[in-house]
Amino acid sequence: MNFEQLFKQISPEEISDNVFTLAGKDFYVVTAGKEEHYNSMAGSGGGFGLLLKKPSTWCFFRADRYTLELIEKEKTYTLSYFPKEYREQMLFLGSKSGRDSEKMKEAELTSVVTPSGDMSFKEARLILECKLTAITTATPNDYYVQEDIDFINEAYNEAKVYRKLVFGEITHVWVKK
Repeated sequence: MNFEQLFKQISPEEISDNVFTLAGKDFYVVTAGKEEHYNSMAGSGGGFGLLLKKPSTWCFFRADRYTLELIEKEKTYTLSYFPKEYREQMLFLGSKSGRDSEKMKEAELTSVVTPSGDMSFKEARLILECKLTAITTATPNDYYVQEDIDFINEAYNEAKVYRKLVFGEITHVWVKK
């Protein structure tokens, strides 16, 4: 089956999921690259809204993530949301780097190419195609609530690498037929 037989396009305003559930409780996969070479990682957190009058998403990435490197190269990426029965596969994508492994071949998911040439998965129930808008580094000095400062400091001390905030304009939304 081709992509259009599996998915139908809707507008960002037609997304019926609760944005707090999408960003806070549902697991999702961030994928960047093209069919010849792409990488995915598990995502959690983030958000949705309007940025510069355009429907947008934002996510935190550790600065050393391979997927982030591919986002910077290609300037596009997808956020793919799956039914709960694919949780193991999503956790697998978050368990090792694609920089030095063949994890995309081992993932037990079926890759698909969107009409725009971005990568996602046949098993996804919702796909957001995004065009990179901005990347900025969030430092502990950017926060004003002590609890948030402590959280950021702990995360940075543990990982020894700053987090990047990645903003993307939602260019296409696809839902499973």
